[in-house]
Parts: sequence; C-alpha cells; structure tokens
Amino acid sequence: MKSAPCFAFAFVGAFILAASSGTASAQANRPNIVFILMDDLRFDELGCVGHPFVKTPNIDRLAKEGATFKNAFATTPLCSPSRSCFLTGLYAHTTGIIDNVDRSPQSHALITWPRLLHDAGYQTAFVGKWHMGIDASPRPGFDHWVAVPGQGKYIDPDLNIDGKPTSAKGYVTDLFNDHAVAFLKQTHAAPFCLFLAHKCVHPDLEQRADGSISDPNAAKFLPAERHKAMYADDAPPRRPNAFQPPRDKPALTRKLDDLPPLSPETATDDETIRNRLRLLMAAEEGVGQILDALQATGQLDNTMIIFTSDHGYFYGEHCLSVERRLAYEEAIRIPLLIRYPPLIKAGTTFDQMLLSIDLAPTLLDLGAAQLSAKLHGRSFLPLLGTQPYEPRASFLIEYFSDNVFPRVRNMGYQAVRTNRWKYIHYLELPDSDELYDLHADPYEMINRIQEPALKSTVADLQTELRRLIESSP
Repeated sequence: MKSAPCFAFAFVGAFILAASSGTASAQANRPNIVFILMDDLRFDELGCVGHPFVKTPNIDRLAKEGATFKNAFATTPLCSPSRSCFLTGLYAHTTGIIDNVDRSPQSHALITWPRLLHDAGYQTAFVGKWHMGIDASPRPGFDHWVAVPGQGKYIDPDLNIDGKPTSAKGYVTDLFNDHAVAFLKQTHAAPFCLFLAHKCVHPDLEQRADGSISDPNAAKFLPAERHKAMYADDAPPRRPNAFQPPRDKPALTRKLDDLPPLSPETATDDETIRNRLRLLMAAEEGVGQILDALQATGQLDNTMIIFTSDHGYFYGEHCLSVERRLAYEEAIRIPLLIRYPPLIKAGTTFDQMLLSIDLAPTLLDLGAAQLSAKLHGRSFLPLLGTQPYEPRASFLIEYFSDNVFPRVRNMGYQAVRTNRWKYIHYLELPDSDELYDLHADPYEMINRIQEPALKSTVADLQTELRRLIESSP
C-alpha cells in the first residue's frame, strides 16, 4: 500500500487558459468573487452551526442569506498544503506544497484560480497570509497585493504592498480588513475577485524557512485588545471524544522520547479555546465591513461571498491539541458558507461531501474561465442550479511527515473517507493503520482494523485509496 508521493511540478505548463465560451452578455454579467479564508478555524465554531455562545452575526448572515455546506473537508489538514489545494484545485502531492517549509519558488509558479480569472478579465486582489513560503512578494495574477511574510505578526506586522515592503502599525486582522474594504470600494471596470486570507485564528509565532517554529508549544494567541474580555464566563463545548486517551491507535500510543502519553493533561485547555474565539471576533467584524462595502457600492447581490478555513483544530479530542495534521474529523472538517442570491436560496443546507480542491473549478466555472487540463476537484456549480450533480462517494486525505511537533513525527499517511468508512494508512509506521465506522462511531474512538469480519471492507477501501491516488497524478 505504501507509495512515495509524486511531486509533479511539470503540471504548471499544462494549465493554459482556454478562451471563454460565453456570449458577450454572459461575460459582462459575470459575478464578483470575495473569498475569505480563515486559518485553523474549526467547522463547529460559528453561531450558525450551533455554537452555544460565540457571537458571529455577520458570518451567520452568510448562512442565513445563503448556504451552509455541512460536509466540507480539507484534503490536507496543514496550512501551506491546504492553501495550495484551495488555490489550484489539485491535491498537495501534485502542487508540491507538501509542508510548511519555504517553498516560495514553487508557490510563485502555481496556476491559481485568481490568476486564471485575472487572465479572463477579472480585477484581482490578494490580502493576507499567503504562507506558501516566507517570501511576501506578489504572486502572478494579482493586480493588487498585500501580504505578510510567512506567518506574519499580529501586532505591527511587516507588509508587502504591491512589491514594496513596509512596516504597518496596528492589529493585523484589522489591517487586512481595511485593505480588503478599500479594494472593494474602488471603481472597477471589470468583475473583481478578492482573496482575503486571515492569519487568525492561528497562534502568534514565527515559522522559519525549514518549517520549524519559534514557539514549540504554539500556544500564544493574541486577540485584539477590545475582545480580550469576551467569553470569560463561558465554558467551551466539548465533543464526546474529548479527554479520552486513545487506546487502539498505535501511531498515537507509541513511546516518543520524553513526551508524556496522551491524557487529559495534554488536551487543549478552556482558556486557549476562549482566546481562539476572541481572535475570531476581528475577522467577524471584517465580514460585516465587507458586506457594508458591497452594499454601498451596489455589488452585494452580484458578488459570490465564500467563507471557509484551511483546516480544523483539536480541542482535546483523543487528548490532542496543536497537532491538527491528522485525518480525524476535527482536523479535516471545515466551515463552508456561500452567499450568492442569483444561485443560492437563502437558508439552504447542503449535505453532499465537498472538498477544498472543489472551490477552484467551481469559481473558474462561475467566472466563465476554462482550463485545458483536468483538475482533481470538481465544480459544484451544478449543485447550486438545476443541472444534474452526482455526489462524491469518497475522497483522498493526505499528509506528508514534518518535524514541527514530535507527537506526530513519522505519521505521514494516505487515507480514504467515504460516507460511512474512514481508512488511514500510515506510510512510515507499520501495523498502525486505522479503520472507523463513521455511522456507528462518528467520534472515531474504536479502531476496527483488526476485526476479521471487516477484512473485505478494508480490502475494498485499500483498492479505492489506490484508485484515488492513481487518478490524481
């Protein structure tokens, strides 16, 4: 089952924008796009999905006036690879952005959907944390560029604005919001595309060129001063698998140097969770500012607004905390909200499995830009309209080992998830595979890989995993 990752950098030359096929009228009526990408935000941390106390009225408005996608997933639950997947529609084993080390030259070469929309006539802007490499200089395809180097800082960050390094004063989320709104308020002679990638709700730390981090505990969260007292008396909700040490997960129960075994003491504490939710508040305010700017310019209902996250985070599930690279639901599930009245009825909920790699083909489809090569993701634009749409039955999850957190060293894996089953194959750890029946065990507490009665199920999932890998060169 073990196979080496194929880093197909030659794919760049294969992606050539084809002439858009619509009429002149269709071209003129193409919608604007605002894509808001959060960092480390869990799928269940918004009021609109049932969080008991977090205050997210502006983000919730996107769901109220648009759609909530209940089964959205990141195909690699790690910052840089996930961003490459969102932007290209390709799995990370093809983009070559497989970890958080400095891969700046590769990220400059990526053929992204904003770049292709730019070539098709869109006015484009990137604001925020690029984080595929530590180089903050503009990437191809963006008319306007505002970025931090690497992870960036929350307070008084360094910014690269259209190729010019500058030192900014203030709170980074507020600065990103200001730049985003300024772009939206400009007069645009063509449809526009804004990609806003927030640093929050990520810890405040430096990621070095080799991928290592300045804070080994990754535990410093810096909300804006005005939000620091929020939620002080609120107890964060916990899932049933929180504070439950793994008992049948060999990869997590192995002895590792001087690390303590996973236990309730290694789980994410309440104050860390509250600080993360406090971090979210500045981005929540920014969503309101974006909605107001679009309303003021008469572009609100002609703009598709997407709100999502690069991956999730562990709140003590299986006694985990910062590791978030693993294939468990808390790490791979992501929020996905889309507002666009011409296609989406207010308050709609979709249950189909959608992936991070599906956003690129969907937005290229929406913007009437076509590719001459096949992406790994699938446009779900037909799902929003009246055309036939065949739901995905399975998908690939992958992670390539890095050395940031000793707990997950050598835990690179390839996994397949279906509606019912999840099979995880660890590439470097023999006899450590995992199998979960998500219908009977949605919190992945019982590894059933050794059950004789499920031998054929495992074989079928292994075959499907091979098919997914072989079909995504």
